[in-house]
Amino acid sequence: MKLGCHISISKGFPQAVENAHKLGCESFQFFTKNPRAFQGKAADPEAAARGRALMAEYGLVAVAHAPYITNLSTPDPELQAISIASLKQDLENAEAFGAVGCVCHMGKHVGEGEAYGMSRMVETINRLLEAYTGPCLLLLENTAGQGSELGTHLEQLMEVRSRVEQPKRIAFCFDTCHAFAAGVYLPEEWEAFVAHAREIGYWELLKAVHLNDSKFEHGSRKDRHANLGKGFIGEAGIAALLRSGAFDGLPVVLETPVKDEAEYGPEIAYARSLLQRDA
Repeated sequence: MKLGCHISISKGFPQAVENAHKLGCESFQFFTKNPRAFQGKAADPEAAARGRALMAEYGLVAVAHAPYITNLSTPDPELQAISIASLKQDLENAEAFGAVGCVCHMGKHVGEGEAYGMSRMVETINRLLEAYTGPCLLLLENTAGQGSELGTHLEQLMEVRSRVEQPKRIAFCFDTCHAFAAGVYLPEEWEAFVAHAREIGYWELLKAVHLNDSKFEHGSRKDRHANLGKGFIGEAGIAALLRSGAFDGLPVVLETPVKDEAEYGPEIAYARSLLQRDA
């Protein structure tokens, strides 16, 4: 696996790559724009090229993330159009920066019901992938199940992919906190969970992992990340996930709560130490 963390690109993409390298990252994630806004700037071609060259030099893998406010299942026609335009730009920027894909949260049906939410999400993705024709993958992320969120179970993510017109352009990002909070796995049952994910074809479509502990208990349906070993998954649980081999070859990025990016350095080192300790 390639361990890393979330990095700001507020000072430019090349600087973000440098910062990731200094923290000991092998991978890093970045927001394509302000995570609370639909509008943003297109990637600067020159800066993108310099950043990609640095990534190649340092052996880094990048993962892009779309704004949190994107809702692929919105029943509002105007908001749907805005979301499609915004996500098109996200994919374009992710492509320019050489990311393995652009992570997007699953839709929220906002009271319209799961069936509506699923159909609306498929419709929105179809329109998005008509507008954006580049190679960057859309990575759907599993959710904790807060409110009307879709996508707590892997089967639902697989269903969305099976229903879109261009399924090969859809892959997945797995969040350890979300799945735990949604109640879909326990650390002591991790091997069985991964085996099931492989059986349904999900794991072979996995392109990125968010490694987070959970501030709330199993099945709480609350999306609140905790630092590794400090939440309800716990040190033994995080170690079990890391040592299982399930994340081999994948970018595994931390989104744990920090006041400053510099705090990620010791936490990445801690994650590596869990791999090396005796079970």
